[in-house]
Amino acid sequence: MTQIQERLMYYLSEHPSIINFRWNHTQSWGSTWSFLFTSISTYVCLSILLNLVLFNRRKPVPLGPIPAVHSLSMALISLTIFTGIVLSSAAEIRDTRWSWRRNRTTPFQWLFCFPLGTRPSGRVFFWSYIFYLTRFLHTLRTFIVILSRRKFSIFRVFNHSILIMMSFLWLEYSQSFQILAIAFTTLIYSVVYGYRFWTAIGFQSACFPFVINCQMVLLGCNVLCHVGVLLLHLMKGGCNGIGAWGFNSVFNFLILFLFLNFYIKSYIKNKKTKMAMTSSSESHSGGGVAIGRTRNKDI
Repeated sequence: MTQIQERLMYYLSEHPSIINFRWNHTQSWGSTWSFLFTSISTYVCLSILLNLVLFNRRKPVPLGPIPAVHSLSMALISLTIFTGIVLSSAAEIRDTRWSWRRNRTTPFQWLFCFPLGTRPSGRVFFWSYIFYLTRFLHTLRTFIVILSRRKFSIFRVFNHSILIMMSFLWLEYSQSFQILAIAFTTLIYSVVYGYRFWTAIGFQSACFPFVINCQMVLLGCNVLCHVGVLLLHLMKGGCNGIGAWGFNSVFNFLILFLFLNFYIKSYIKNKKTKMAMTSSSESHSGGGVAIGRTRNKDI
């Protein structure tokens, strides 16, 4: 067990390629502004175009095991990034906390607020770069949903595009707060995509909106962390990448507003549907309320 832990530590936080990582426009793939805007524009256009092509199609396009494979892959990748960012953060705190004394920075504060002058290099930014790259793999979910002929959501396209842009800004400006953002996001995603894999291979889904509730938890954690960064920025005299953080905050609150709007509408709609079905069951069956409750449980 000790050897397994040592190998895990080495490959996730002590490997030379992780320790010596540097984010720059010449060596890091996808690190230019032109690539960022081109890739997001391509993703948005392809999503809209594919939806238009299949607009009159009622039946889903057969995808076979692709949705299950994608969900399993995203769950495993997210779990790997989560483990890597946690181990790398612990290693960075161990190796560099001596240099924080002049700034009176504690490890807890460092997780929220990078000292001014922080460069995008080292363990933490390696996993931030991997997280950035996996955002493109994450967008495949949009095309799976469109091909399955589920309701096309411009919110999903907007959300994925903003996630790509924000993860790019984390690296470009060494933005504070990204450690916690990556840790929370990958932890929730590993659970969400694990659940999607579970249902994709035929197992029973939860009796409540599991994915939506997980996303609500993630958005709530992000809001609390943003408040923490703002307080530390005002109290400590500055956090690195605060301009990018401001941009990040605006879009996070916009996503939260849109998601709350979607969540409330979905909840009210589902509640009205269940009440209608319950009333229908009560009026058409001798069993009355008991039968209505049984059907409600199956929904």
